Amino acid sequence: MHDRPGLIGRMWYDAAYWASWGAFTFGFSYRGIGRGNVPKRGPVLIVSNHQSMFDPMLVGLSCPRYLTFLARKTLFEVPLLGPLIESLGSVPIDRGMGKDGIQAVLDRLTHGRAVLVFPEGERTHSGDVQPLKPGISLLIKRLNCPIVAVGIAGAFTAWNRFTIIPNFSPLLVPAEQSTIGVSIGKPIDPARYKGSSRDEMLADLQNEIQKQVVEAEALRRK
Repeated sequence: MHDRPGLIGRMWYDAAYWASWGAFTFGFSYRGIGRGNVPKRGPVLIVSNHQSMFDPMLVGLSCPRYLTFLARKTLFEVPLLGPLIESLGSVPIDRGMGKDGIQAVLDRLTHGRAVLVFPEGERTHSGDVQPLKPGISLLIKRLNCPIVAVGIAGAFTAWNRFTIIPNFSPLLVPAEQSTIGVSIGKPIDPARYKGSSRDEMLADLQNEIQKQVVEAEALRRK
């Protein structure tokens, strides 16, 4: 295993990257900051709030590295989709990221990957950052790599779990409420959480994500 996908995975990833750049820049007035905060090499755990089905693409678009995504095990069984996400080096997990999922993430990090996790566990129902699932604390306690918090703003209005068709805000017309911003924070040393209780760790990490959501909100085209 290497620190990025194989050739086929990179081809799919690069194609999706540029397609996402065009779609989100011109369709949702996307803006992003903080790319330089993501370490260029070595393992890194990226944690983001989860507003929309757009979120994996938005974080991938905002980061300068090939990301490893988590995907439900059942998706690997879907024709065409399964081989695609497998070629990207995605991590198969059960809902809630149990012991096997945590170990799979650690294995990817051991090989220098940049792994994206949504610690809320599901898309928000309100647009606000929801309490983080306890599983992320078990993962962080075993980490020996930087943690980078990401905030997404506007994606909930653009396409939340209650809407079927996305609400566009094209770049070349007056801005709608569905413009999107993404902010990436500075790396966090996991040693920061040494001696912290689970609740303290979860609260602090949620606060770091919320800070980036505020930055992303300020970045959005108005």
